[in-house]
Amino acid sequence: MGKLKWLVALVVVVCVLLVLAYGLTHASISALPNPGPIETSWSGAARDWFISRGARGVPRPSVANNAKSISEGGNLFGTDCSTCHGENGRKPTQLGRAMYPRALDLGSQEVQKLSNRELFWTIKNGIRLSGMPGFAGIESDPEIWQLTYYVRSLGKGGTK
Repeated sequence: MGKLKWLVALVVVVCVLLVLAYGLTHASISALPNPGPIETSWSGAARDWFISRGARGVPRPSVANNAKSISEGGNLFGTDCSTCHGENGRKPTQLGRAMYPRALDLGSQEVQKLSNRELFWTIKNGIRLSGMPGFAGIESDPEIWQLTYYVRSLGKGGTK
């Protein structure tokens, strides 16, 4: 029975090595092609989990969610975010569409499903290994809340 265990272990090791060899010779880290459904599903689920976890520590908003805050957020958006997400946040620029992962339409269900705290956390901290920078060293928390309210307004058909 001991020889059978060794044979099974050897077959498993060989299979793992073959999969690794195939991956190393055929996989690409190019940002040009769209990812497959498995990569999209797994990376999206991991991203959502990390954002949700990080957002638990976000303090209550320090500015009101009103027309003035949304307008100020729109001004900041034009300076900080439009380079990738487009002038109105709903149509990513050519640069944003060339990134991996692609810059999102901020009015989309994928973005709008996030809570205000999750949006705030994402804007403040960014997303590592993506093109999304963190704005903590650029904007103050009140300004990040204004950006959050502006992004939220895009789900209601709002544009700049």
